[in-house]
Amino acid sequence: SRPVVPPLIPPKIPEGERVDFDDIHRKRMEKDLLELQTLIDVHFEQRKKEEEELIALKERIERRRSERAEQQRFRTEKERERQAKLAEEKMRKEEEEAKKRAEDDAKKKKVLSNMGAHFGGYLVKAEQKRGKRQTGREMKLRILSERKKPLDIDYMGEEQLREKAQELSNWIHQLESEKFDLMAKLKQQKYEINVLYNRISHAQKFRKGAGKGRVGGRWK
Repeated sequence: SRPVVPPLIPPKIPEGERVDFDDIHRKRMEKDLLELQTLIDVHFEQRKKEEEELIALKERIERRRSERAEQQRFRTEKERERQAKLAEEKMRKEEEEAKKRAEDDAKKKKVLSNMGAHFGGYLVKAEQKRGKRQTGREMKLRILSERKKPLDIDYMGEEQLREKAQELSNWIHQLESEKFDLMAKLKQQKYEINVLYNRISHAQKFRKGAGKGRVGGRWK
C-alpha cells in the first residue's frame, strides 16, 4: 500500500512582511525528499518481504524434493529386497526340483536295470529247469526273451532316458496293436472252426437218419 505522507501546511505570509522564497523552496524540497524516502522505504520493505517469501518457497521445494528422494530411496530399497527374496526363493525351488529329478532319475535307472537283470535271469533259469520240453508258457517266455531289448541305460543322461522311455512306449503300443490283431484273428478262427464243427455234426446226424429207413439197400 502506498504510504501516507503527512500534508505540509504552507507557511502563512504575514501581511506587510517580506516573503522568504528560500524558505519556501527549502520546505518544498524537504517535502519531496520525505515522499521519496517514504517510497524507498516501502519499496525495500516490499522487496524484503518478497525475498523472504521466495526463500521460504525454495526451502519448501527443497524439503519436498528431499522427502520425495527419501521416499523413492525407501521404495527402491524395499523393491530390491523383494526381488532378492524372489530370486533366492526361485533358486531354492530350482535346486530342490533339480535334486528331486536327479533322485527320481537314479531310482528309475536302478529299477529299469533291476527289471532287465531279473527278467533275463528268470528266463535263463526257466529254460534250464524245464529242459528242452516247451509248453505254451515257455514258448511265450522264449518269444519274450527274443524280443526283449537290452536297456543299457547306465551311461544315459536325462534327455536320453526320455528318448528311451518314448521308444519303449512306442514299442509297447506296437505290441498291443499286434496283440489286438492276433486276438481278432484267433476269434475269427474259433468262429470258423465252430461253423465247420456244426456243419459236420449236422451232416453226420443227417446220414444216421437216412440209414434207419432202409434195410439191405431197400426201404422198409
